[in-house]
Amino acid sequence: MSSTWRPPLAAGIALILLALAASPDTADAQFFKNLKKTVKEAAESETNSQVDKIVRGSVQCAFDNLQCINAAEKSGNDVVLTDDDGDVLLDKKGKPVSDPEEGARIAQESGGASRPGEGAWANYDFQPGDEILFFDDYMRDVVGDFPRRFVLSQGNFEIVDVEGVRYVRATSSGLFAIPLPETLPEQFTLEFSVNVTHGNGYARLMPGRAFLGPARTYQGSVVDVSLAQAGILSVGGAGPTVRTPMDGRKMQTSIVTVRVMADGEHMKMYLGEQRVANVPNAVFPRSDTLFIAVGSAAPDYPILIGPIRVAGGGKDLYDRLLEEGRVSTQGVLFATNSARIRPESTPTLLEIGLMLQDNPDLRLAIEGHTDSEGAEAFNLDLSERRAAAVREYLVTEMKIDAARLEAMGFGESKPVASNDTSEGKAQNRRVDLVRVGS
Repeated sequence: MSSTWRPPLAAGIALILLALAASPDTADAQFFKNLKKTVKEAAESETNSQVDKIVRGSVQCAFDNLQCINAAEKSGNDVVLTDDDGDVLLDKKGKPVSDPEEGARIAQESGGASRPGEGAWANYDFQPGDEILFFDDYMRDVVGDFPRRFVLSQGNFEIVDVEGVRYVRATSSGLFAIPLPETLPEQFTLEFSVNVTHGNGYARLMPGRAFLGPARTYQGSVVDVSLAQAGILSVGGAGPTVRTPMDGRKMQTSIVTVRVMADGEHMKMYLGEQRVANVPNAVFPRSDTLFIAVGSAAPDYPILIGPIRVAGGGKDLYDRLLEEGRVSTQGVLFATNSARIRPESTPTLLEIGLMLQDNPDLRLAIEGHTDSEGAEAFNLDLSERRAAAVREYLVTEMKIDAARLEAMGFGESKPVASNDTSEGKAQNRRVDLVRVGS
């Protein structure tokens, strides 16, 4: 029985080059040019294949998501790190990166770590409300159960854990209610993350019953997310429909953050950094209950609903500073367990910077605060680094005189709400601005 030996790719390429070198007159310049291209493509193909094998056998975590990294390592899984766009980070040898410090450096050098005010975030104007009315990340619930703070109308829902973050997973069409502690104010913001996988699937949020279940009497505007489009949907002819086409493949493979900002009848909706609807005459009655409906979910095509945050708006930042002397803001966001400012912070940082530019006599102390999760010493250090990062951004990007800004951290030592509730913890994770002097 005969067999054919095939040299490894690198060795095979070397043999070809040696043969050609021995008789250079047999090949013209174009041949060498084509061969060089072939060798390069073959090498890249081999590298990509090796990378693919490593990636497929590992858990992918954002380079600054220590919660995901720690959870994967505790479960015995290998970790590969990605940038803010979900692309795998590679070192100089083309191998996937697993060290968070190296990942942060490579992401920053390659531009894969988004910064406030850059790229698509430059025109992003969503600012979360500072008074948290409702927040649930399902961490107080049991995995596999239905969230105890919600009220089920119909459908199959359960809590799942995905790389340290919990979601409500729907495996059928369904509807549930979210009771709020009070009626929504005229100014409010909504935030939640979602993943839809079926071509006809959707997730919709509204202040009344619609689409499924009994007593479907709601007429008004609906926050609508599907694979094909996202935006504000009109039900019963009340208000306009304003939606933006979406990339279905990207939606299927991503967990996207939905953000809604409402002021009276004016509603804006965002998916990630993209504004998908701007409606000046929305019909969204203020209620003390929100409803989420999901459609075309199945065991093979689940829909995931992530942590939900509802907050009230407030007065102008400068007006509050003049009246109260200090302001807590929920709009400066950081990467998990990191002092790296998230790009979603752009509008709040811009507002602070413009306020300082317009009021040259204003001096501020920037205070970092955390909730009670984790070690006290770590929280103190983290809060100090976060306050310093905000100060540095204002000095570097907004050209504010450094002498006008102080930065200090207090960790978990100065809570403004109870750390026994999800809302309280969310309220305690904040940056405070304190007016210094008269």
